[in-house]
Amino acid sequence: MDASYGGDMTNEETGSAAFPRLNVRDPYKRLGISREASEDEIQAARSFLINRYAGHKPSVDAIESAHDKIIMQKFYERRNPKIDVKKKVRAVTQHRVVQAVASRFQSPSTQFIIKTSVAFLVLGALTILFPTEEGPTLQVAISLVATLYFLYDRLKSRIRAFLYGAASFAFSWLFGTFLMVSVIPPLLKGPRSFEVMTSLITYVLLWVSSTYLK
Repeated sequence: MDASYGGDMTNEETGSAAFPRLNVRDPYKRLGISREASEDEIQAARSFLINRYAGHKPSVDAIESAHDKIIMQKFYERRNPKIDVKKKVRAVTQHRVVQAVASRFQSPSTQFIIKTSVAFLVLGALTILFPTEEGPTLQVAISLVATLYFLYDRLKSRIRAFLYGAASFAFSWLFGTFLMVSVIPPLLKGPRSFEVMTSLITYVLLWVSSTYLK
């Protein structure tokens, strides 16, 4: 907090000292205090300035106005505390469960990401462009094979690739079905639109699994 709270400026009409920050819009700057100032510091600044410029009414009014605005703002902040988004995100990311899940993923090379992305984008395009009465059974089967292939290509373990691939496929299809039934409205029209949308969601999740799961 500024110890002097500003210098004096003589008023020509009354001869009394005029508050130099009379027209400063920011109430904190007008009183010469920081935004982290305590209530005691706010009151001390007000009292000091009121006593110093008591003979100049516009100065007193400006000081009182700044003080009232700060007090009202502090009251509002106490009643409506701000949510520290960064702190909340940090707390979530540092949670043991989140860290355990995050530890199961890693970023591969850009070339590998492009390769898996192209494969699943092609499957998605084929599923949308060529719907059949039987549904996208063939494309879904290919997506499972692609997932197993990409997982093995990264992990170099047939057992882990099979287990991860099977689990990812089961989870992706069930989760996609849940979203289509409970959350996402039908966005596509035509035969087997439900299965098509479920397949697209499945492809996205399988892409994540085959690309980043370790």
